[in-house]
Amino acid sequence: MKAKKALKRLNKIESSLAAVIEQYSPGKPQFQELLASAKTAVAQAKAAVNPDGVARKPPVKAKSAKRRGITAEGRKRLSVAAKKRWAVAKRKGVHAVTGRPLRRTA
Repeated sequence: MKAKKALKRLNKIESSLAAVIEQYSPGKPQFQELLASAKTAVAQAKAAVNPDGVARKPPVKAKSAKRRGITAEGRKRLSVAAKKRWAVAKRKGVHAVTGRPLRRTA
């Protein structure tokens, strides 16, 4: 098993143990001791899997994606550039898109 996956599972186990320890009544010390020792064992296992001791931050929830597209200014620039290309092509007698010579009718 990969270390990252093992750490994820150990984190889940540790959180569930903490929830059980909170719910258990403090009147029964033998169960509290067993659960506390289990929690320390999980913490030791986490330390063994991640020997650097560097606790990674949980992944941050992605921000809402910006709507990407062309702005009005960019659209205008493209329009102007296309008109220039078409004018040059027309002067040369060539179709702007295909590059073929223009045919004169009539």
